[in-house]
Amino acid sequence: MTLRELMEKRARLVGKMRHLNDNPAGESGDLSDAQQKEFDELRADLEKTDSAIERRQFIDAADRQADGQALTGDPDANFDREQRGFSLARAMAAAAGLDVDAGREREVSQELTRRAGKKPQGFFVPLAVFERRATPQELERRVLTTAAPGGGPGSNIIAEDFRGDMFIDLLRANLVTAGLGARILSGLQGDVKIPRQSVSAGSAWVAENAAITATDPQFNQVSMAPKHVGTITEYSRNMLLQSSPSIEALMRADFAASLASAIDSAALNGGGSNEPTGILATSGVDKTTSLSTPSWSGVLDLIDIVESGNALMGSLGFAMSPTSKKKLRTTLKAASTDSVMIMQSPNELAGYAAVSSTAVPNASGSPATGQIIFGNWSDLIIGHWSMLDILTNPFESTAYARGGVQIRAMLTADVALRHDESFAASTDVPTS
Repeated sequence: MTLRELMEKRARLVGKMRHLNDNPAGESGDLSDAQQKEFDELRADLEKTDSAIERRQFIDAADRQADGQALTGDPDANFDREQRGFSLARAMAAAAGLDVDAGREREVSQELTRRAGKKPQGFFVPLAVFERRATPQELERRVLTTAAPGGGPGSNIIAEDFRGDMFIDLLRANLVTAGLGARILSGLQGDVKIPRQSVSAGSAWVAENAAITATDPQFNQVSMAPKHVGTITEYSRNMLLQSSPSIEALMRADFAASLASAIDSAALNGGGSNEPTGILATSGVDKTTSLSTPSWSGVLDLIDIVESGNALMGSLGFAMSPTSKKKLRTTLKAASTDSVMIMQSPNELAGYAAVSSTAVPNASGSPATGQIIFGNWSDLIIGHWSMLDILTNPFESTAYARGGVQIRAMLTADVALRHDESFAASTDVPTS
């Protein structure tokens, strides 16, 4: 009940109690037995109502002091819709000085600038452009049937569950790490610090009347800070002037694939200058397992390391370089006893999902060796800030000579591991 309803209920209870007290029906001006019973019931109800009012007032006060929560991806549903209607082609054509109507794109970029509190070098593109509306076939179908009268065939009550506001994130769909279960944080602002429990409270058996030693939980933080990744490409003037939806979709998919490749590479192996620190470059990730002579036992060792760290949970799976995949698929599981290979399926290893990608590079050395990662991928966090900064340059010498336009796109992102113990890797798989 709302506070207003509770207050109205209280007023009604007090009114009934006053009426009983002002109209006694017992002896010597006292309440009769029936009136006294009713009065006691009303008083008990009043006490409960007062308690409920106190709780409601406390909750309402807490709500007023809490930070606002957006009900959609953005507090303004209209802006959500405008973001998805943003055209990359029109925005780039307008920025290059071509004669196109890019009013929506200018307004969206200006609003993103206001919200970010900083100006773009070119214009801001909302990451919502890398979403597409899901088709009914891509969404879960749910059919409820009921038997027709007379035992005839069932009739559909609900043919399918399709929400028109469901979107598929192209950028996320192109991420190998997201497919394995990495957590994606979007719309970040400023530096991000995620609390992490490093030591849990302990328990111990004690003798009767003996004191229990206090062991308090300890906490630290996982930090994420803005880091920038960019791509440069070139489009012809004629292509930018196209209004075809298929051209727009091609541009969006092209940028999404390029950015996803860069993010995957950083998440898996990043650690160079200006890069996030990826899994293979994280010192706390166990990389002691040797698969220089590939074996079934070595694969199980990777799993055992994660399990021994109490991290065998969540989204478990393998990521490996293509050469590592080939080696495991051509190596016998038990030499000289059968023809079963270590990796029998191209998408599965030891009962867990397995993905190969050039984003997991071969380790440097002579000869180079392949690399394999096993872990709980939900403990890999990929964060990206809320927009893409695109700058057009129609005067770049090579592009200008061809009548084209050079496009530079910059995305702000970072990578972090919630727990280093959630991953184990081998970096010496033979490439031949």
